[in-house]
Amino acid sequence: MAILYVSPHPDDFRSILALIAAEFCPSARPKALTEDPPASLNARSRPTLVLGAGEGDSVLSGSSAVSWYLALQGKRAGVDIKQQSQVWQWLSFADNELTPVSCAVVFPLMGMMGVDKKLQQSSRAEMMRVLKVLDQALEPKTFLVGESITLADMAVVTAVLLAFKYVLEPSDRTVLTNVTRWFMTCINQPQFLKVLGKVTLCEKMGPVTPKTNAAASAKAANGTPAVESSDATANGPPKTEAQLKKEAKKKEKLEKFQQKKEMEAKKKTKPPTEKKAKPEKKELGVITYDTPTAPGEKKDVISPLPDSYSPQYVEAAWYPWWEKQGFFKPEYGRKNISDPNPRGTFMMCIPPPNVTGSLHLGHALTNAIQDTLTRWHRMRGETTLWNPGCDHAGIATQVVVEKKLMRERGMSRHDLGRENFIQEVWKWKNEKGDRIYHQLKKLGSSLDWDRACFTMDPKLSYAVQEAFIRMHDEGVIYRSKRLVNWSCSLNSAISDIEVDKKELTGRTLLPVPGYKEKVEFGVLVSFAYKVDGSDEEVIVATTRIETMLGDSAVAVHPTDSRYQHLKGKMVLHPFCDRKMPIVFDDFVDMSFGTGAVKITPAHDHNDYEVGERHNLAFINILDENGLLINVPPPFLGMKRFEARKAVLQALKDRGQFKEIKDNPMVVPVCSRSKDIVEPLMKPQWYVSCADMGKQAADAVREGRLKIIPDHHLKTWFNWMDNIRDWCISRQLWWGHRIPAYFVTVNDPSVKPGEDMDGHYWVSGSTEEEARKKAAKRFNVSTDKITLRQDEDVLDTWFSSGIFPFSIFGWPNETQDLNVFYPGTLLETGHDILFFWVARMVMMGLKLTGKLPFKEVYLHAVVRDAHGRKMSKSLGNVIDPLDVITGISLEGLNAQLTDSNLDPIEVEKAKQGQKSDYPNGIPECGTDALRFALCAYTSQGRDINLDVNRILGYRHFCNKLWNAVKFAMKTLGDNFVPSEKAQLCGEESVSDRWILSRLSAAVGLCDTAFKAYDFPAITTAIYNFWLYELCDVYLESVKPVFSKAEEDSTSQRQALVCRQTLYTCLEVGLRLLSPLMPFVSEELYQRLPRRRPQSDPPSIAVTSYPDTEEFCWNSEEVDRDMEFIMTVVKTIRSLRADYNLTKTRADCYLQCIDSATASLVHKYSLQIQTLSYSQAIIPLTDNQPVPEGCAVAIASDRCTVNLMLKGLIDVEKEVAKLMTKKGDLEKQMEKLREKMAKGDYKEKVPVKVQEQDAEKLRQSQTELEKVKEAMDNFRKMM
Repeated sequence: MAILYVSPHPDDFRSILALIAAEFCPSARPKALTEDPPASLNARSRPTLVLGAGEGDSVLSGSSAVSWYLALQGKRAGVDIKQQSQVWQWLSFADNELTPVSCAVVFPLMGMMGVDKKLQQSSRAEMMRVLKVLDQALEPKTFLVGESITLADMAVVTAVLLAFKYVLEPSDRTVLTNVTRWFMTCINQPQFLKVLGKVTLCEKMGPVTPKTNAAASAKAANGTPAVESSDATANGPPKTEAQLKKEAKKKEKLEKFQQKKEMEAKKKTKPPTEKKAKPEKKELGVITYDTPTAPGEKKDVISPLPDSYSPQYVEAAWYPWWEKQGFFKPEYGRKNISDPNPRGTFMMCIPPPNVTGSLHLGHALTNAIQDTLTRWHRMRGETTLWNPGCDHAGIATQVVVEKKLMRERGMSRHDLGRENFIQEVWKWKNEKGDRIYHQLKKLGSSLDWDRACFTMDPKLSYAVQEAFIRMHDEGVIYRSKRLVNWSCSLNSAISDIEVDKKELTGRTLLPVPGYKEKVEFGVLVSFAYKVDGSDEEVIVATTRIETMLGDSAVAVHPTDSRYQHLKGKMVLHPFCDRKMPIVFDDFVDMSFGTGAVKITPAHDHNDYEVGERHNLAFINILDENGLLINVPPPFLGMKRFEARKAVLQALKDRGQFKEIKDNPMVVPVCSRSKDIVEPLMKPQWYVSCADMGKQAADAVREGRLKIIPDHHLKTWFNWMDNIRDWCISRQLWWGHRIPAYFVTVNDPSVKPGEDMDGHYWVSGSTEEEARKKAAKRFNVSTDKITLRQDEDVLDTWFSSGIFPFSIFGWPNETQDLNVFYPGTLLETGHDILFFWVARMVMMGLKLTGKLPFKEVYLHAVVRDAHGRKMSKSLGNVIDPLDVITGISLEGLNAQLTDSNLDPIEVEKAKQGQKSDYPNGIPECGTDALRFALCAYTSQGRDINLDVNRILGYRHFCNKLWNAVKFAMKTLGDNFVPSEKAQLCGEESVSDRWILSRLSAAVGLCDTAFKAYDFPAITTAIYNFWLYELCDVYLESVKPVFSKAEEDSTSQRQALVCRQTLYTCLEVGLRLLSPLMPFVSEELYQRLPRRRPQSDPPSIAVTSYPDTEEFCWNSEEVDRDMEFIMTVVKTIRSLRADYNLTKTRADCYLQCIDSATASLVHKYSLQIQTLSYSQAIIPLTDNQPVPEGCAVAIASDRCTVNLMLKGLIDVEKEVAKLMTKKGDLEKQMEKLREKMAKGDYKEKVPVKVQEQDAEKLRQSQTELEKVKEAMDNFRKMM
């Protein structure tokens, strides 16, 4: 068992880092001791890790070396070379940038060095500068490297730990929002908590009371890993700031030198596949499909395939043919969709995109995933429907048409009138509204377009009316006057999802529609209210000073001793004769400001609830246009933000203004109009959600509805268990007008009603139906009833909420409703889990008594390659069609020029584009884009989309293309595949292996599709095609085909091989088809059919490979081939070492036993072919190896001996090696001299000592290899 020696000091961050790293490798966690390592280990500092029985070469000293080793064990040092380099960079940042300044500030407080206030202040300023750099780096990220905690986070957290505990006050943490968020996230991970316990953050910087080892013991009791203490000495005296800075400079130089060396080494060891990408770029020429083909007719598949893959050629003509053939309809291949299908039914509806929308990467991701799933279910033989639709997008569409009207005719909607305006919207919809459908077709989406629905279609509009009426009659929909999100520009309430929360760090000037000058936000204004009947005053603060005109109380906390004497007192409003009570309420935070809060119930959500509790006056001071009402002159009629300035000046004039200061805040902005959203009291229609929310939560708790991935469950239950009633009124003209009527009864026996009285509202699908309801309710004849229909329309989410059943004709009993409702799956982005998914579940249960679907799969958010959110101002928004067809940098720039960004943002965005796409975006094609999006869709993680990776999948398409072309040439024109894919018993070892790998790929895809594990699907298919079929099998069987005509045995072997090859191509393309529909169809159509008369006409409706049919996976065959490939790679490596590029050499394979020799003999043709060897000669242990061979160990079972004698200029090679030997010996001598100096251990930083030791070890290994090679060469001389 490994032993970790650490310092007992509770604040020794170096030891803490090692302990945290140890927590991340639970299977190999070392035993921790708080004593000095034994002198025999020659380890002078802690932490020290002893790996074995204490031998010198098994000892690691210093926090960097120890934590790096432990992080590697716990897989926390980065998943690839790139991430490991990034982790190393952050380690360097922690050591060289953060630790010196942090220690310089903290150590004087801890009494570990003298206090020099000036030095401490400058060090503190330097520390804040460094932390701001860190804050900026963390802005787009959760963790420093990748998507989970790595050693980078551990090292930087421990470097800032003392600063957070003893230096960084609340005001500092407010400035460092991203660092603080990240720090709190890290220290609350179980592994950190186990070592650190609960960390108390600094409230006020000051001297720190020294902690004894009792603290460490207490910490151990709280769950720290078992640390056995034998002494309490720390890590030696701390160094001064000057010493630390000097060390840091030295380290920095060495780090840079080391990084340079590492980069050079990486360049040398880069795999050849990386280099192949360059010449392949030449193949990105555009080849077009020019054969005249009428839309819907089948593409020409008789003409030869072009020389290389071109998306434009491949993607032409297939989609109209698929559509015309009816492949996407559930009726395809069935007499009646109502007939039971033993394979089951799959139904999914599209999240309806806005009619105003154009395709963005979010749509591309959604459709790539949904179409892949749909095609998979269709190929499995299920009755499959993916139902398209489009949302009328009330606000968005109205805004677009209003702008068009103003631009083209100089008219507002009010100039036209409601009916004419709605006609204009329909006209726009009919002209432009199907653009997104064309774009979805471009993505290959296999939707049943005959069933496409628009939420304003008569069928869906009737369902919306019926849903409202039923819920209103039941009392679930009711009338109430409450605060809503109001957009003064749109003159409408808007939903929460249409409110962008703009975070401000302090004073900020923002543009507001309707104002020439920018408006000030992010400040807190303090002013005083005079207490009635005394000289006292109460100071309150607000970020919206104009709302004080609507104040109706001041609130304080019931236990606040400062205000107990004011119970029952009033304060006076300075601008009117209003007296306002001082109320006592628990919601007040005593520690914020003066502990007194102004209450404006009609214009603030928190104040609204206080107003309700204390029965305060609700004074509305804003009209729908944002002008002031119910206020005294001179404020009456002012615009709200002009009143902001006027009120502030008036308070100053009265001497009641106190101060104004910066205040971090969130400003609600309307996503449609960019106006500042105001909370406003309006009578609206609400849906009572408590009961429906409970049913929706219970459905998930009881397992009737499954949400994937399950980490979204917490959000779901949080929303459903605390759900508020839903405001469904929108003050728009475009949308479903609310079918509710206000009743006036022309009868003296019935008193007139008020708008807020639900008794005077009736609903009906027609005015006549509503009149009859009203007459019955008030017991009068219909001629005495006058009705006024509500002017408002329903929230768009209301019609979206019933989309899964309204598309099938609900409330009417239709065949589609019976067959396809409830649906199978709902797939969408996690950002609309509440706004759409929850409402579909609630309304489905309410109106149909059934859940609308059985499973919900939520995909992640797409970010750019750097992990930043897609934003026009960053220039990182990617149009999927630009990725599909390609676009120049100038074209990308032009899109910015045509956008509504201001000139400064345009320039910033252009720089972003130039940095990310210096040569524009190359044409990648639909298939590559779809495959990349699915490959990225790791559950629960945001997607950092790198266009270069999409291009990599285009190269994969080219590899497929070339493989199929080569294979078809090999198969020959007269090849006839067997009627069924099966083993004949004559397969070679290569055939058995590739069929085993094919079966494994089928199994992996089957499991991964069922688990929605898209990266596992893409990896299985990619690895099979590229690394197994192309790189190994096709290469290994070339000799079989070259000798095919030699004799009847060779002919038979070639025939079996052709059948195997055909099976791999045909099944491989079927595996690929759901992800890459175009290229798989193009290539599949070129292959001969097993049963030409009965096989389906398209790969889209061919069966998906299953594990019952392809059950040839053999662990033994796979294991044997894995061993053979190790031997092949070793031979290739030796050939590269001795520069044998074209020369073939004999290869003697020394085997440990006869079984291994037999295996090598069995695969000798494969080894010879794949390693480009002359001959393969297996030897057992007792057989001698000829002289003149280069030697390399392939495994514990086999040593490779490559015959070099007579193939190379031995004297020249020996001379080269002599020079290299001399260079290495000089380097080692210098290092040994440096390390032998008396003060080396004391003066040289531990990290540098570790690097020196590693360099010496590497040089020693290299020298031994050189000597071995020289000995081998001398034997040949």
